[in-house]
Amino acid sequence: MHLLKHFNELTLHPKNAQELKGLILQLAIRGKLTGKWREENPNLQNASSLLKQIQKEKELLIKDKKIKKDKPLPSIIYDEIPYELPKKWIWCRLGHTGYTQTGSTPPTKDHKNFGNFIPFIGPAHISNLMMKYPEEGLSELGLSIGRLISQNSLMMVCIGGSIGKCNVNEIDVSCNQQINTVTPISIPVIYVKTVCQSPYFQKFVIDKSSGSATPIINKGKWEMIPFPLPPLEEQKAIVEVVETLFKEVEQLEQLTDERIKLKEKFVISALNQLTTNNTKKEWAFLQEHFPVFFDKKNNIKKLRETVLQLAVQGKLTTDWRANNPNIEDATVLLKRIQKEKAQLIKDKKIKREKALPPIIKDEIPYVLPKGWVWCQLQDLEYLLGDGIHGTPEYTQNGDYHFINGNNLTDGAIEIKSSTKTVSKDEFLKHKRNLNDRTILVSINGTIGNTAFYNNEKVMLGKSACYFNLFTSVDKYYIRQLLKSKYFLDYAFESATGTTIKNVSLFTMRSFIIPLPPFEEQKAIVEKVNALMGLCDVLEKEVKQSQEQSEKLMQSALREVFETNNSL
Repeated sequence: MHLLKHFNELTLHPKNAQELKGLILQLAIRGKLTGKWREENPNLQNASSLLKQIQKEKELLIKDKKIKKDKPLPSIIYDEIPYELPKKWIWCRLGHTGYTQTGSTPPTKDHKNFGNFIPFIGPAHISNLMMKYPEEGLSELGLSIGRLISQNSLMMVCIGGSIGKCNVNEIDVSCNQQINTVTPISIPVIYVKTVCQSPYFQKFVIDKSSGSATPIINKGKWEMIPFPLPPLEEQKAIVEVVETLFKEVEQLEQLTDERIKLKEKFVISALNQLTTNNTKKEWAFLQEHFPVFFDKKNNIKKLRETVLQLAVQGKLTTDWRANNPNIEDATVLLKRIQKEKAQLIKDKKIKREKALPPIIKDEIPYVLPKGWVWCQLQDLEYLLGDGIHGTPEYTQNGDYHFINGNNLTDGAIEIKSSTKTVSKDEFLKHKRNLNDRTILVSINGTIGNTAFYNNEKVMLGKSACYFNLFTSVDKYYIRQLLKSKYFLDYAFESATGTTIKNVSLFTMRSFIIPLPPFEEQKAIVEKVNALMGLCDVLEKEVKQSQEQSEKLMQSALREVFETNNSL
């Protein structure tokens, strides 16, 4: 069997493994994996004889009152045949392969045995990979009201989001009414599982289901699904081939997973080295290998985080500082802002804020470059607050949108289709003093989204914090700082609440900021933007690579499918 030779490289993409398993099942139930086997075994019994044998044994079970007699299923007609089968195969219905049941749930008072009399199965216990057997079971009374599902039955979820998931029970069980079962007669249940897990059968399940929000397929429709029945010996051969190929796919999956983890570990190590040392040698090495190391979205995300972390540590502008030794120290900048703030208070243009405790040595997270200074956000803003803490009076088609933290997206205010509006009078009642120096930050529920105010007609809710910066501070640098892991770690560690996290205004004012000289703030912004542009290019290349890989996979699937007679 050489099928996987077509896919050794493709299956390195994790998504392809599941598609490949689906292809294997699809080929198997068309008889395409056992073409040579049939040539070597020409004297097989026709599957029509097998079907008659199944029917005969089923009638004996009914006669002995071991199973109930159901309404006979109609034979397959020509218009129902989905595809052509090999010689000696026949189309029947799923219900023809054995006897079918739907589970039931006995009353609670009867469903009370925890001694494993017989496990009671629900949808959550069934997956395509395994069956779980709960400790809770049915009492004798519960079982007499419920239904026994004999071991080696195919059990399939028939309702909801997990519809179509199926597997074989290795022990006797019972189940609820969300599960359909078929207990095969005279044929291997593993072959039935092969058919039922195939894309062909799964599509039938969905197509025959009723309901859009919650799909459901009843037993009557389920047991009518056309079923490809090979001779008994070929069923066994199909199962053996499928199991062999699945093991090969799983080995490739494991190798892929190990390779991805190894690469991610190396990326994390390299980025940690950068944030610790940040030598030219390390940067040069990483940049040389960008396409190799950063070929996954997750790794590019880590690169973005590292860039921001390096930026706020002053490690992206080491060369810039060396070339600009005479720039004004940030302490001078901070004193100038303090003087300007004192004058605004004196002129009664802003209110005096309550003094914050001074920064102590234990609060300083790392050593700053020469010319930088630690300060607090309150030192750099002249107004900080949040939106209203109540519900405004909404007006349909009002002039102003009522926004919260979830409307702050990637530096801009996003008006969604669900964003409600208020009238101008309501806006003026709760107006906040926003301008082109305003930065907005989400501080409740979703934490850390940021946006600049750009004269939008908006009214703020309580989860949107705002602060107005002095002109001596580059607002783009402060936003980059707020996007960094340094700020996000601080915000989440300081947040209160369990279900819904909240960052207080005091916490925002107290945020300790690494403040560079003004000209270096601009240089940092420029450097970060350039590196984020590189990340955008890498992300685009990853997307294109994945799309190319998926196209190649589909092409290879078609090639194998069209030439599978040679398998």
